Amino acid sequence: MTHMHSPIIPRKFYQIVFLIAGVYNITWGLYSSIQPQWFFHVARMEPMRHPEIFATLGMIVGLYGVLYLAVARSLDRGWLIVAVGLAGKILGPIGMAFLVLSGDWPVRAVILILTNDLIWWIPFGLYLYDYWPQDERRAIDPDNLQ
Repeated sequence: MTHMHSPIIPRKFYQIVFLIAGVYNITWGLYSSIQPQWFFHVARMEPMRHPEIFATLGMIVGLYGVLYLAVARSLDRGWLIVAVGLAGKILGPIGMAFLVLSGDWPVRAVILILTNDLIWWIPFGLYLYDYWPQDERRAIDPDNLQ
């Protein structure tokens, strides 16, 4: 892959970030699948009537962890996985904001997005800046459309 610029951050940093992200997501996902009411207890919310929904979320988060481990192994090919992951880490807090602002969920539930989403914005964003393929940048550049 050809970069348009020199990476801002050393490769080792990104490898560590995605190793941590992978282990974190797999651990969070497994625990949430096994104990789907944990978050509602921590946030002092009424338990879910259908905990299998949260267990399914745990499964999806855990699978993202496997993908982040793959990114850690092959940084040059992980940009699409990270772009989709970052999109989810942006959309999740937007959804949480709607739940809190509507009064459906208490403010204390925001703890969920701190560790699952917000802390990853900067390293995922920097990675995308450093590893987005040059050909893809050209393909989405409006000045380059023929």
